[in-house]
Order: sequence, then C-alpha cells, then structure tokens
Amino acid sequence: EAAAAMAAGEHVFEEVWQDREIKFDQPPAALRLRKGEVQIDSINSVEDTKGNNGERGILIVTNLRLIWTSAKSARTNLSIGFGCISSVNIKQVNSKLRGNSQALFAMTRFNATRFEFIFTSLVKNSPRLFTTVQAVFKSYDTTKLYRDLKLRGAIIRDKELVMLPHEQVYEKIGGIWNLSSDQGNLGTFIITNVRTVWFAVLAENFNVSIPYLQMKSINVRNSKFGQALVIETTASSGGYILGFRADPVEHLEEVYTQILNLWKVFSSTPIFGVDYSMEDRDVDPKANFVPRTEDDVEIMEGDDIEPCLLYQPDGEKEIDREPVFHAELGLAMERLKEGTTLQSLWSVV
Repeated sequence: EAAAAMAAGEHVFEEVWQDREIKFDQPPAALRLRKGEVQIDSINSVEDTKGNNGERGILIVTNLRLIWTSAKSARTNLSIGFGCISSVNIKQVNSKLRGNSQALFAMTRFNATRFEFIFTSLVKNSPRLFTTVQAVFKSYDTTKLYRDLKLRGAIIRDKELVMLPHEQVYEKIGGIWNLSSDQGNLGTFIITNVRTVWFAVLAENFNVSIPYLQMKSINVRNSKFGQALVIETTASSGGYILGFRADPVEHLEEVYTQILNLWKVFSSTPIFGVDYSMEDRDVDPKANFVPRTEDDVEIMEGDDIEPCLLYQPDGEKEIDREPVFHAELGLAMERLKEGTTLQSLWSVV
C-alpha cells in the first residue's frame, strides 16, 4: 500500500519548459502546443529581422511563448518563452522587406546569455503584432503566482488567502505543522485548484505558496516528527523538499489524498493564469490556426553559424547606420561605430 502511494505521488505532471526556455530551429514536436497551452493569435507576414532579415514567416502567440516559423522552411524557427523575456518595446529598424519601419523588440535572457529578437510586421498600418504580444506578455508577467513557488509573499490577509482570478478554495485545514525548523511551526493549509498554500498562525507573512505546476512528487513518509506529508518541488523552482505534520495525525491521509487528487486534475487540465482578450477582432482565432508540417528534405551538416549567435544584442544600436563608401574595400558599407576600425572587425573573424 505504501509503495502504491509512493507511485501515485510521483511522475504525475510533465514539467513545463515552454515558457522558461528559448529554442532555435527545433523539430515540429517541440513546436506543438502542450496541455494547457493555448494559441492566442497567428500573425502572417512577420519578418525575423534580427536573425533572418528579408525572410517572411508566421508568428504564433500562445499563453506561454512566441513561436516564429519561416514561410520558406519550417525547420527555421524560434520558440521564445515569456519567462525569458525581460522587456518588450517598439523601435525603428531597417528591414529588407519593408525598409525603415517600426518593429517589436524583445530583450531576453536564458542560461545567463542575453538574446535580442526583432520582429517586423510586413502588413502596413497593422498594430496587431505590437498590441497582441505586449498584452499577453503583461498578463504573463503579472500572474506569476500561478506558476512560481513563492516564499514569504503577501498572499495572506487577515488569515485569508488573497485569491487569484479563477482560483477556487477547496479546503482550509488548521493544525498543520511546517517542519522546516527543529521545533516546527503551527499553521494552516489552504488547498485550491491551482496551488497549496501554508501560513503560520502567529505570523501570516511566514508562508509558502506551492503551485501544482511546480510539484514533482507528494508522499507520506516517516520523519523524526512521526508521519509527515512531503512535497518535493521541481528543479526549476529550487528543488525544495517541504515537510508538514498534521495534528491530529489522522488528518494527514485526508490532506495527502486531497492535494494528490487536485494535482492529478490540474495535470490533465493545467491553468497557467494568462488571461487575454482579442479586442477589435471578429475572426475566430481557430480560423487562423496554421498547422506546422515537417519539410520533406534531407538536412546536410555544414559550417553554418550557430543560430543563437545571430541574436546577440548589438549594444545600444537601435537602427542601422547609414551606408558610406569605403575606399579600401571599394564598396559601400554601414558606417562603423565610433572607435571601431575595419582592421578590428577582421581580427574578430
């Protein structure tokens, strides 16, 4: 029975990477929407101005990421998680397909590396690229409690949970000891459809909010305090092992079953918390869905540049500099930045 409980409490939820990673030139499987991921908009005629200037493509906006796919080859693509984006701005760029025009700039960070993505809409007088991406990014950025583990947050007011939109409380159970210290701290569990929250009776700012998205396993184990409920969180949330004891102990099995069942329900229908509204749109978003197909071609390995190197930020450069004639080369080239020489550029190569 214990073994069955252990098995039941593990490997229930597939860890989410779509909003926390940046991927380049992925196979079609990586671009498919996962459970709970929703396509919000599909925008045709969008140029990846930074990495594929002059190449038309399709930008798909979901509640977790941006997916850009080249119209010429589906193998040329980007997946940019909203969790990696630090800012979204509109700036002037020089596009091969549109000339000087406004474009969407997304500054990102992933694995301690900064990347800059620039998308230009090739449809004149259409703000849709800007409004959709900015609105969804803002919604993602302001709903982190759905997705991120939070310690000592402002989530309890007067012994009551500060509710998230679409959140429902299923159970509030007192007499739950947090075993993070030697003597333990007496508190209360609040179990909802998106997370489990514990807070201390004597200091409600001593609390933890554990989204089901960040749970790796739930088990009942023996501890020096007796039978304890143990919640292990994912590596991306810090890999915490949190222990709780119920008083009376008979409540422990009830608490374990309640959290485990809600976690299983959440796993089949995840709630990521990203709300969006398609204003001024009469078209059903499903009508814009663009299926991604794999090209029937053989990929030859070559000496091509790594795709990620194409998206390195170019300092404070916001627009291409004007071309000037260079006598040594006998051709026109973009004016060099102050302090940069042609020789220094060759030495980099």
